[in-house]
Amino acid sequence: MLSIGGFAQIGQVTHRMLRHWDRTGLLVPAHTDPFNGYRFYDPEQLERLHRIVALRQLGFSIEETFSLLDDGIDAQQLKVLLRRRRAEVEEERRTAAARLADVERRLQLIEGKNPVSKVEIVQKPLPAVQLAAIKVRVEEQPELVGLVGPSFDAVAEIIGGVSGALETPIAVYAAEHDRIEATIGYVYGGDPREGIELVNLPAAGQAFATVHLGEINGIRASWQALHEEIIARGYEPTGPCRELYLRADESGRRDEFVVELQQPVRQSDVARETR
Repeated sequence: MLSIGGFAQIGQVTHRMLRHWDRTGLLVPAHTDPFNGYRFYDPEQLERLHRIVALRQLGFSIEETFSLLDDGIDAQQLKVLLRRRRAEVEEERRTAAARLADVERRLQLIEGKNPVSKVEIVQKPLPAVQLAAIKVRVEEQPELVGLVGPSFDAVAEIIGGVSGALETPIAVYAAEHDRIEATIGYVYGGDPREGIELVNLPAAGQAFATVHLGEINGIRASWQALHEEIIARGYEPTGPCRELYLRADESGRRDEFVVELQQPVRQSDVARETR
């Protein structure tokens, strides 16, 4: 019999890991002293230990490892599990490669004595939401600046009596031929009302977001910086962009805006071909 220390040393695992596997039933000692609780292992258990370590290194969970060892999983079931794990590892690799590319790009900017990005962006999914909204169409982007606030006010006047209806103001912009269509309103779960449209925004699996602070007239520059970063990271915009208004000029100060800019993206064809 081998003590837990000797067994751990031979198997190159920690005492803590062996105790954990004992508690879960994955690898139970051959004998546990009833008086002091010391664990002892049979040398033959080293084979099971090696199989556990190999499966855990492949990324299988405790439950999956238990099934593979004790439930008699056949070759077809094992193939399904391995294919699923392969897909997970490939996704992890893609995520790590994207992070590495971003780190390298930032290092090159710093080492080249160029300024770091004008904005800080994060990658995240966007949820599906329903808006109570008004739609407006303009030919030029600057025309929107004077329409967004009044449009929010118009929607608020219609749904303001609904509890919580004015908590999440969102504006959505989509290019439409030679015009821009803006959908301006609030996340809303109430009934239809005259004067507004109920607009369903689909979820976006991938999006980049940044925060615009200050004068609303400067939001175009923030959008430009965000789109430059998206392209630099090997992505391209897809679908309408969103503005989530976290703070507006309630005090009358135009420099107090806090707006999260959200742009759904997909990996560009060039970036996909290079991976």
